[in-house]
Amino acid sequence: MSVNKVILIGNVGADPTIRYVDQRAVAEMSLATSERARTSASGTMIPERTEWHRLVMWDNNATTAEKYIRKGTRLYVEGKLRTRTWEDRNTIKHTVTEIYVDNMEILSRPAESR
Repeated sequence: MSVNKVILIGNVGADPTIRYVDQRAVAEMSLATSERARTSASGTMIPERTEWHRLVMWDNNATTAEKYIRKGTRLYVEGKLRTRTWEDRNTIKHTVTEIYVDNMEILSRPAESR
């Protein structure tokens, strides 16, 4: 048995980009998660650390994202990791890991969009 499950709570980094593939809505956006700064047991200061995640949403989640999600929106997402590789025009190989979102919940929206 194996499990591919990701759960994240974070803030959207930019307004989602929406496109349509065979009349299916697809939303892509970045999500930032942060670990607070802290002091270790030995007294060493550990600075805040922010990780950026690339989210991909399809169909109903994508249309919801198009209507309600903007930069700064706080989201709870559940999904699975997908890694894809492609080659550009200069034959340079690129690899990206994305979270394909199965479920999401808007926790709060930025003040200017309320």
